[in-house]
Amino acid sequence: MFTIGDFARHGRVSVRMLRHYDAIGLLRPAHVDPASGYRFYEAGQLARLNRITALKDLGFTLRQVREVLDERVSAEELRGMLRLRQAELEAAMAAATARLAQVEARLRTIESEGHMNTDDVVVKRIPAVRVAELSAVARSYEPEDISPVVGPLFDELCRRLAEAGVTPVGPGIAYYEDVPGGDGILAHAAMPVAVATEDGHDFAVVDLPAIERAATIVHRGPMDDVLPTAQTLAQWIADGGDRSAGYARELYLEAGEDPARWVTELQEPLAG
Repeated sequence: MFTIGDFARHGRVSVRMLRHYDAIGLLRPAHVDPASGYRFYEAGQLARLNRITALKDLGFTLRQVREVLDERVSAEELRGMLRLRQAELEAAMAAATARLAQVEARLRTIESEGHMNTDDVVVKRIPAVRVAELSAVARSYEPEDISPVVGPLFDELCRRLAEAGVTPVGPGIAYYEDVPGGDGILAHAAMPVAVATEDGHDFAVVDLPAIERAATIVHRGPMDDVLPTAQTLAQWIADGGDRSAGYARELYLEAGEDPARWVTELQEPLAG
């Protein structure tokens, strides 16, 4: 048998917690010395202690833990519950990490205010191009809503093009539209192709019209950090007395495995 101190050490819990479990009938000692009142535990009771701790980590109250244990939940069932909780925690961590990245991007944008170099903006004509594309609706135009939509669209489009034996003839293009009569942004992931527009593919083939006058600027790095570059472009348009005519296209000049090495040209149409 183990003393309460030894049992607490092996179970990685506090003595105070074991005393509380005893008081509420959740985990009774195997033996209590009638003279000294010392509590003693058996090694086999570690299994119940493990389940108590695991269920607490799942968010169960101690009363719920006792109810679950009294129903003799199997190790496999408990393992499934823990895996579900693990997935929930991992999703929450991923969401928090993404939110932190967006906060950092906003901070960088704020820090760059007043220091925006608009010398790299070039006005040029963007020729028409035939593209294969897939589209989906993003909740908003914020980077944290756009990136999770556009990335998978490009992955799926490349897979379908490969299956169809179609080879892209230029770098990828993303472009955006307001959802007609609704909320959200319609995001298009497109690859230039040299194929006919007839049906028969599991992707759309469309002709993107030319942009007669586009203000363009090159962004280097992940698109989650595009705000300072996009706002530099907006500042140039405002300073020059021009007016934007819609969402900027994104031409992915370099888009390898490492987003930090991406090179993207923003192409914002100008009115008039």
